[in-house]
Amino acid sequence: MRKSAPLPAPLRAASSSPLPGPLSRPLLGGALAVTLALALTACGSGNDNKSTTPSGSYDKNATIGIGSLYEPQNLDNTGGGGQGVTEALNGNVYEGLFRLTDSGKVEKQLAEDYTVSPDGLTYTFKLRDGVTFHSGKKLTSADVKYSIEKVTAENSQSARKSSFDMIKSIATPDPATVAVTLSSKSISFVYNLSYVWVVNSEAKDLKTTEDGTGPYKLDKWTRGSALSLDRFPGYWGTPATNAKVVFHYYKDATALNNALLTNAVDVVTSEQSPDALDQFASNPAYKVNDGKSTTKLLLAFNDKVKPFDNVKVRKAVSSAIDNKKLLQSVWGDHGTLIGSMVPPTDPWYEDLTKINPYDVTLAKKQLAEAGYAKGFDFTLDTPNYDPHPTAATFIKSELAKVGINVKINIITPDEWYTKVYKNHDFGATLQEHVNDRDIVWYGDPDFYWGYDNKQVTEWVKQAEQSDTTDEQTALLKKVNNQIAEDAASDWLYLYPQIVVASTKLSGYPLNGLNSQFYAYAIKKS
Repeated sequence: MRKSAPLPAPLRAASSSPLPGPLSRPLLGGALAVTLALALTACGSGNDNKSTTPSGSYDKNATIGIGSLYEPQNLDNTGGGGQGVTEALNGNVYEGLFRLTDSGKVEKQLAEDYTVSPDGLTYTFKLRDGVTFHSGKKLTSADVKYSIEKVTAENSQSARKSSFDMIKSIATPDPATVAVTLSSKSISFVYNLSYVWVVNSEAKDLKTTEDGTGPYKLDKWTRGSALSLDRFPGYWGTPATNAKVVFHYYKDATALNNALLTNAVDVVTSEQSPDALDQFASNPAYKVNDGKSTTKLLLAFNDKVKPFDNVKVRKAVSSAIDNKKLLQSVWGDHGTLIGSMVPPTDPWYEDLTKINPYDVTLAKKQLAEAGYAKGFDFTLDTPNYDPHPTAATFIKSELAKVGINVKINIITPDEWYTKVYKNHDFGATLQEHVNDRDIVWYGDPDFYWGYDNKQVTEWVKQAEQSDTTDEQTALLKKVNNQIAEDAASDWLYLYPQIVVASTKLSGYPLNGLNSQFYAYAIKKS
């Protein structure tokens, strides 16, 4: 049962996440990009993976109750708002030049059209006409420029800001045109822009208020309880199919499930108690949906400190832990073992579970070769929300079998962000990384886990500057294999994505990629 994760939750949520990565069919470099730009469809093209509509009419004035464990820490996705702010506001209250659909496609949203220069370095965006913020102010190019710079600002807590390091300049030749010039090609640039919320450049105090262009506007946020959104009557696009959505927040999965059983909510965004599924699966009033997850649970080593600066130590620790048994203990028959950072939905996925197999004898041998035949002691910094404490206890028991003594240090999300993510003051930690295509963070030696392989860094750089998706995919497959060979982290398992809803509901997203939960197409009969 997860709660709002730290900043990145990492690794979670729109701009709050270290999720750089290209689109499902990324843009090509140079002149080819101009052609492909025209292929991106307009918002509302039907590419989303959504639950099917039940027969009969629906209530256009319905209020949709959404149950979640992920309350925002604040309402600013560049200010450490965490997973919850993305789930509630992304696509619902705020929009970008582009949007990521629930099936992983990228569609034009506030960008009506765009072109790319032959050298692949200048992107010129034409803004959609007739778009207003909830305050009534008309959208202009100045707002887009401000929004991008808000992500890249020095005080931004967005882990995504390094994804825009290649931006050289942003020009606004007229109110409807934005021209971004890059210092080097970026095959992921348009994809990354789908995570930049366009906000009113004149708005104030965005940690507690909002001023977006989305189909809903903020009604009220009662901390610790609920956040409600009202349909925005001045929305430029297709109006929401319901009048109001209310995100209700719960402390644990049991309370969340009880809320669904008692009709206090209509849908649960992500089921966190597999033991509770039977009561819904056997009840005709509910539907259990299996979506595609991109959330990885990591045992992340600090690869710059002893003993985890030793590859054989990391491989030994990985082989000493029975990831399959851990997954089954937490999720039963749900979830997937992957063996590296890449989920099956990424183009460069390969099953690498055999590289560091569960093998206690092998683990002891590798420890001896690394000079730790008698084991060692280390502290495991563990977030205080499930499943981290449970996983930490399991890991402690597993590693004791090979002579490694684990001290579990339970910390809050805020403490995790400061101690681990910001200050890199740890030996090993547990954390969830929610986003797809986030393998590229292993190419950044300054990232919190400190993995530094010059060849991997070069491959990631080359992949980002690729002219074709085939070239990019080949390079990132090399990265995927190398980080597994180096046991840069231990990728414990990939979460399932289970959405449970009343059968009166349709149109809700099934995958919730990167924590987003589009509510505007939900219908209630």
